[in-house]
Amino acid sequence: MRTVFLRRGLVALFAAAVSFGAITQAQAQAQAQAETLRIGYQKYGTLVLLKAKGTLEKRLAAQGVDVQWTEFPGGPQLLEGLNVGSIDFGVTGETPPVFAQAAGADLLYVAYEPPAPNSEAILVPKDSPIKSVADLKGKKVVLNKGSNVHYLLVRALEDAGLKYTDIQTVFLPPADARAAFERGSVDAWVIWDPYQAAAEKQLQAHTLRDGKGIVDNHQFYLATKPYAQKNPEVIKALVEEVRAVGEWSKANPEDVTQQVAPLLGLPADITLTSVKRQGYGALFLTPEVVAAQQKIADTFFQLKLIPKPLSIKDVIWTPPAAVAQSSVTQAP
Repeated sequence: MRTVFLRRGLVALFAAAVSFGAITQAQAQAQAQAETLRIGYQKYGTLVLLKAKGTLEKRLAAQGVDVQWTEFPGGPQLLEGLNVGSIDFGVTGETPPVFAQAAGADLLYVAYEPPAPNSEAILVPKDSPIKSVADLKGKKVVLNKGSNVHYLLVRALEDAGLKYTDIQTVFLPPADARAAFERGSVDAWVIWDPYQAAAEKQLQAHTLRDGKGIVDNHQFYLATKPYAQKNPEVIKALVEEVRAVGEWSKANPEDVTQQVAPLLGLPADITLTSVKRQGYGALFLTPEVVAAQQKIADTFFQLKLIPKPLSIKDVIWTPPAAVAQSSVTQAP
């Protein structure tokens, strides 16, 4: 009987040890994830410059935080990564966060860049008979669904007296969209820089309409809600570093061009055009910016492109008072 009890005691002890080991391993994994800031970026923009400079890594190392970078081909794909938890932070145009929020992504708007309305456009081939947005009626227009240019297209059509349903939309990512545009299988391409500048220079594509006067084309910095709420000091440091790089970029477009052109695989003249059209900075969201983003969400719901109405103000990150007092200043 004593042997039986002894055996049972050893089994229980072993089970407890295994259980303790599993908990410890799970805790270690969670801790490792918490100590790594996973950033999603695209081939172009301020985060590319921040990655190249390495200042964020140096600053966060003091907090015991590593930085991991993942490149995405577009905003919708980046926010899908944020939605499934493969990244903690990223930057996209205005429209991707709307589609992501509608799909249930647990995200927060952290900061925004100043407007860059010339940095996206509706392009047509150099020999196209299409001379105005109104001429797009019944035509095939290619774009990356849910990207920042999706809203540009909607507003441009509206401004020209057309409905969204008056055109045939073709949804392709940038590389495939350019191929379709070059083949002539679509009539127009709605795209952003640096693809826009490259098409203008290399294909002599004609700009039918850019965003000036109809859209702001803000870039938004976003984070998963759990990460932003648990790591306000990391988010503060990140936004401040983005802002510093933005200020340097505004003052040194030629230096930015030399740094970015090899990364893009584009000639310096094309890259410089893109660099000069970009907005730079990192500011906490104002009521006006939130209202503008709400208008975009309302527009896409009315067009039945998203399944439900959204409240943008409910997904704005509010930094804790101690962080806000020492963090990024607002625009005047």
